[in-house]
This record gives sequence, C-alpha cells and structure tokens, in this order.
Amino acid sequence: MKYSLPVIAVAAFLLLVRCSSGKREASPFTVSESDQSLELRENDKPVFVYRRKPKISPEGYVCNNYIHPLYDLQGNVMTEEFPPDHPYHRGVFWAWHQLYVRGRRLGDGWTNDSISYQVIKSGIQTGTSEAVLRTDVNWISDVLGRENPFMNEKTTVTVHSLEGNIRIIDFELRLRALVRNLQIGGSADVKGYGGFCVRLRLPDSLVFTSENGPVTPQELQIKAGPWMDFSGKFGPGEDITGMTILCAPNMPDYPEPWILRQKGSMQNVVFPGSGRIGVPVNGPLILHYRMLIHNGDAGSTDIRLQKQEYAKIYND
Repeated sequence: MKYSLPVIAVAAFLLLVRCSSGKREASPFTVSESDQSLELRENDKPVFVYRRKPKISPEGYVCNNYIHPLYDLQGNVMTEEFPPDHPYHRGVFWAWHQLYVRGRRLGDGWTNDSISYQVIKSGIQTGTSEAVLRTDVNWISDVLGRENPFMNEKTTVTVHSLEGNIRIIDFELRLRALVRNLQIGGSADVKGYGGFCVRLRLPDSLVFTSENGPVTPQELQIKAGPWMDFSGKFGPGEDITGMTILCAPNMPDYPEPWILRQKGSMQNVVFPGSGRIGVPVNGPLILHYRMLIHNGDAGSTDIRLQKQEYAKIYND
C-alpha cells in the first residue's frame, strides 16, 4: 500500500509527539560526590552535605555519619560542626552515651570514645519529586575490635521537592544488633539526653514553639508534644527562617520529651532516656522523624496540618 507525502508527514509528527511526551522529566536534584562526602542540591541551591569519611575536630574528636551543613531555604547554614563548647557535636546526628553488651560498656557514642562508624555504602538516588540518601553503617567498638562490629545501622533520608515555602525531609533509622544482649541508652542522669539530635546554630532571635505555643528551654527534659519549631535569623539579614522536627506516632515513647538549649548546645528528641533498652538481633529497632525547613516563623506554616499529614503515613 502506498501513502501520500502528507499522510507520512502527519504520522511522523504524531510519532515525534508521542516520543517527546514519553521523555523522562528531569530531576531538580543534583549530587556532588567525593570520597569524603555527598552534597545534595535542588535547582542548584544547597540542601545538605552527608559526611561519610571520618573527620577530626580541632580537639581531636573523630566523627562521621552525620549531616552538615544543613541549609535553610535561603541558602543559609543552619547547623554547626565541632563548636568550641561541645567539640564533638556535629550537625544532624544520632548518638547514645550508653552502649553495653551483657553489662559490658563498649564506649560512648556521643563523644565517640572507643566508638567509630564504618560506612559500608552510601549514595543518593534522585527522582523528579524526591532525592533519597541511603546509608549502610557498622558501629564498631575498640573493646570488641574492628573485626567485630556490634550494631548495623541502615538510614534513609528522603528529601521531598520544595513546595511553596516548605521542604520536607524524612529520616528513618533502622538499628540491628550484631551481637546478643546489646543495649543503648541516653546519658545516665536525670537529663537522659540521646537519640536524634541537631546541633543548630543559636542566633539571639531563636524562638522555640510547640503545639501549645512558645517554649522556654529548661535544663531538664520538657514534655511539649510531638513537634518543636526553631525559628530565627540564620542569615545576615532580617529574614526569619526555621526548622520543625516532628516525631512519628509509631515511636515507642510517642510523644517523646525534648532537651532544648537556648545557648551552647544541641536540640534533642529524647530516646530512650537514661534507662537502657535492648536492640534486637532478628529485627531492627526503627526510629522515624520528619523535618520541615521553612521560611518565616512557626506561625507562617500550618504545622498542625503537617503533623496530621505525617501521621497518616503510619495510621493508614
């Protein structure tokens, strides 16, 4: 059968349209990778850097497996690394003072005394609506030797595409014991701090807000509900930006208490507190948190709605 030139032209045009419409949409995320770290950007604006190789602080503390810098939506750095007051604090990190096997102390994961982290795998996969950092990390104690890691950590950090004035970042930590009778715990005092932490920069303008309104940091734990907002002037100008941390409703101690600091320390979602809990060998202990990076103060974002949307993930 013969076709006229116009018919062939129309068919070719339709094929071109079909092929064009089937092209994969470009991701807004890009990744810069080195042997030391992974940097994530969205539309060429910085999001965070994950530190995978050990870095030594000026005071000699050796740290890796943490996020720093973490940026606000204006490109200002929100976190601190190795501050003089606590030179082992490092951006967004998760750590416990108490690490024990059958009553034997393995070291201190807060200061990394006798504790180190072997990042087996780490990478960021980018898509059209999110970028996902995945890590596979073995925790090692000098007491047991480098050839005998005592815990495996698989962490997933999902960065959702910026929507309006909010960037959503989800954290999932999966901890599995590699030795029997492993226990972890926070500081062995009334503070009990340990778990998911952010060493946030602390401008004089920083305001703490929970679902019940403004919060004044105290020396001890504060029970202020399932979310906490930290807003202030993180840049050189007058603009207010902020971070909200939300606890997932499937957490064992939901809603967990908070350790909050106005000056010279980190912000902590307390888990499990001063008492030690067991980490299973056969199945992971899973911890979930969500972070909202936003413009404006706590009142500029409907955090209650964000909390409800986050809860749906675990209630459905």
